[in-house]
Amino acid sequence: MIAIIDYGMGNLMSVERALKSQGFEGVITRDPEVVLKAEKVILPGVGAFPDAMDDLKDTGMVEAVGEVVGKGIALMGICLGMQLMLELGLETRECKGLGIFRGKVDRLPAGIKVPHMGWNSLDIKRNCSILEGIDNGSYMYFVHSYYAVDVEDEVVCATSSYGVDIPAVIADGNIFGVQFHPEKSGNRGLVIYKNFGEMKA
Repeated sequence: MIAIIDYGMGNLMSVERALKSQGFEGVITRDPEVVLKAEKVILPGVGAFPDAMDDLKDTGMVEAVGEVVGKGIALMGICLGMQLMLELGLETRECKGLGIFRGKVDRLPAGIKVPHMGWNSLDIKRNCSILEGIDNGSYMYFVHSYYAVDVEDEVVCATSSYGVDIPAVIADGNIFGVQFHPEKSGNRGLVIYKNFGEMKA
């Protein structure tokens, strides 16, 4: 079972359907106990960083995600979910993140149209299990106005260019973050879910 954390933001049903299409059971939940019993965990999301963190704190999910990481359970953050994995968010107000990866989340630079919305290609920097079967230059679907900065180079698996180099895929062991929406990215996006679902603990 793959737990899909519900913190009141994002199209959770789309993630659940994408997993099901690849033969995996996804369970949408706000219960930390369900998350801790899952084989794998997805942290999806669309919305504002501080609001998301407030909800994760209120439901006990911050502690649950920390336990997931400590136990070595595979974890994937999607879009805002990836951003929440960093140390600090600067959207509307400074807000502490989950701190799984070093770095912060800041607004895309002035002069760039926001949000960054639509198809953009991946520049794959290093081998990464979540990108198995994804060709360099493959297009994924992005929707975001903020992006990860000051991320350690060794965890960046792929970037996407939009005036600046945006970390599009980050990974450390079996913990992953993707800035794009795999569930909106056609067949290539479904490969991401397949790779995640098949991953061994």
